[in-house]
Amino acid sequence: MTDQPLIQAKHIHHSFDGKKVLHDISLTLQPNEIVTLIGPNGAGKSTLLKILLKLLPASQGSVWHKPQLRIGFMPQKIHIDDALPLRVKRFLELGLSRDTQKRNDTTILQKTIDTLSIQPLLDTPIQQVSGGEMQRVLLARALLRSPELLVLDEPVQGVDLNGQTELYHLINQIQQQYSCGILMVSHDLHVVMKSTHKVLCLNQHICCSGHPQAISTDPAFQTLFGEGYEEVAFYEHRHDHSACEHTHD
Repeated sequence: MTDQPLIQAKHIHHSFDGKKVLHDISLTLQPNEIVTLIGPNGAGKSTLLKILLKLLPASQGSVWHKPQLRIGFMPQKIHIDDALPLRVKRFLELGLSRDTQKRNDTTILQKTIDTLSIQPLLDTPIQQVSGGEMQRVLLARALLRSPELLVLDEPVQGVDLNGQTELYHLINQIQQQYSCGILMVSHDLHVVMKSTHKVLCLNQHICCSGHPQAISTDPAFQTLFGEGYEEVAFYEHRHDHSACEHTHD
């Protein structure tokens, strides 16, 4: 018996004020699968993500979730008013389920703190943590309900290459530890996480999909991103950075 899918989307179409932004998109997210969604600005990534999470109803098509699916969401960024006296530990505590808060059960909180190695940050005002530290804090909060699907919206945006490598390594460890599926949205068209099982290339529709190393040679990818991209291949992050000799602005 095969595992039940986490999310299935069928023939998704969506329009804003008569302008079509998504056209006939079907996809399935499986347990323990890492999927990276890429595409240029205006491709419809954010809209599709909202539809998949049932935050926005599609103009046409259907989205099915596994019953009682637990989703952990890591946003691109979060704004917290500077006048709000909120320390990292309290920020995390607010992300616990009501039942866990009522029972005053700190087990899952401590496990997550240890997994993300953020113990030294707990008493720091949330407004004072660095960009890389905030990524870990947001990731920790997304894990507090032991998600079956972890959704990461631009998790490495604004993080340098070394930081990206560390974060991708951490995400891979988390996937194995929590046995969860991962959907990662990225604007980066030439670097994806080494452990990605499948890349979906979006430009209002799924123009190509497959293993990371195969996508860059797909004619649809090359047509979409213009001349020069035929010289760019998805490379894998390695801790010795031997694959990172060439960078792109």
